[in-house]
Amino acid sequence: MNNDIDLRSDTVTLPTPAMREAMAKAPLGDDVYGEDPSINALEELAAKKVGKQAGLFVPSGTMGNLVAMLSHCQRGDEIILGKRAHTFLYEGGGISTLGSVHSAQVWEQPDGSLALDDIQAAIRPDDVHAPRTRLVALENTHNRCGGTFQTPAYVASVGEFAHARGLKVHIDGARIFNAAVAQGVDVKELTGPVDSVTFCLSKGLCAPVGSVLCGSREFIAEARRWRKHLGGGMRQAGVLAAAGIVALNEMVERLAEDHARARRLAGALAIHPQLVLDPGSPATNMLFINLAEDVKMDAAQVAEKLSARGVLVGVTGKRRFRLVLHYWISDADVEKTAAVFGEVLA
Repeated sequence: MNNDIDLRSDTVTLPTPAMREAMAKAPLGDDVYGEDPSINALEELAAKKVGKQAGLFVPSGTMGNLVAMLSHCQRGDEIILGKRAHTFLYEGGGISTLGSVHSAQVWEQPDGSLALDDIQAAIRPDDVHAPRTRLVALENTHNRCGGTFQTPAYVASVGEFAHARGLKVHIDGARIFNAAVAQGVDVKELTGPVDSVTFCLSKGLCAPVGSVLCGSREFIAEARRWRKHLGGGMRQAGVLAAAGIVALNEMVERLAEDHARARRLAGALAIHPQLVLDPGSPATNMLFINLAEDVKMDAAQVAEKLSARGVLVGVTGKRRFRLVLHYWISDADVEKTAAVFGEVLA
């Protein structure tokens, strides 16, 4: 990595030395023929980790979510999801443009959950004038709600609620392992009650590329067809899967270090009256910070000054930042970041 302290996202992580070695030595084959042993091993490991029957390696979380929703829904069906959900805001409207699938957006609670009453109100009646409600989509952890997490009890309640009404449930679990580690629970407690889950290997888990979609064998067979339609059928991609295997075997439990550093950074920044942290932030590896009203600079101007001093942050609003901790951020980086903020705001 370069010398900058890059807190813009955990997507900036580079593969670890162990990953690079595994990639160099990975046994390869043609995955479209089902013959890449590294991809087969990753898919089996991923499914086992989240308590599902099968997995599907995809190039990105966006493709994983899209493939899942196209597998669950038909043209003209409707998905219930949050107004601040990544799938709704940041994935190009793919369910609509490529799947002709409608969406009903409801406001999330502060922790990123969808209230059962709001889900109930969004379910369409059996009427020719309305699309058919097919799927409820959750996000855990929830990016735009502050890196917050949903609990096993909540996920179980949504699963029971939806299934009793003939609906399926999908989790955009890009950072589902962060949610599990933050709560000290097995990730299966967060994925068991739902029908499908996508999680990223290329964020906090540090692999260079890829996500895995998991569900039943029948569901993954359908998803594999959609992956091919979308151009996601790769060939000797085991060179990527090898890094994912290392990620799942070696990088999950250490996510707690990112959470601890996020709390430490939040405490160091909280001493500056020019900065206002979101209540309860950070829940996991993200912290969201706002500029106090008396600060004359806006967030973009502050970020530019921080960058000139070697600290990169995400600007998420006119007076708002997101800072994301990850494997490549050290204790010394946390201290320097707090000091540089102090210099810029002085």
